[in-house]
Amino acid sequence: MTLRNILLHPDPRLKKVATPIAAVTDEVRRLADDMLETMYDAPGIGLAAPQIGVTERMLVMDCIKDENASPRPMVLINPEITWESEALNVYEEGCLSIPEHYAEVARPAEVEVTWTGLDGKIQRERFDALWATCVQHEIDHLNGRLFIDHLKPLRRQMITRKMQKLKRELARA
Repeated sequence: MTLRNILLHPDPRLKKVATPIAAVTDEVRRLADDMLETMYDAPGIGLAAPQIGVTERMLVMDCIKDENASPRPMVLINPEITWESEALNVYEEGCLSIPEHYAEVARPAEVEVTWTGLDGKIQRERFDALWATCVQHEIDHLNGRLFIDHLKPLRRQMITRKMQKLKRELARA
């Protein structure tokens, strides 16, 4: 397993629509392992392949925050939302590609998602609460969207300017 670098906004690769994965190969499994290790190390609860510069439709997530509970690492290949509730939930979202910036985003409270698992089989699950927010946030990444794209333009521009400044500072370090 290899820790991967997480791209920081603004980066044009974060705005690209990811391509479907044709088959679950050993390379895809290695990518999944790297993504889980990178997500846990960050630390985060979700990570999409485009965030590490891979424009393929895969995400990983684990929304178990209780240290006494067993982790539940999930790998979703070619995920697709097949149903969403009319009811909305508002969560304060953050993103590993936009560190230290958070904003409230309203999304469907529940979603049903189908995806291909690492075993190559189609899976389906209904997610709610933080899991629903996380899976929608990560699928947004696969579609070239960031959580700040859900914000008003002025707030989005302010965060983008701060991220540009951070990237300049990191480049000088």
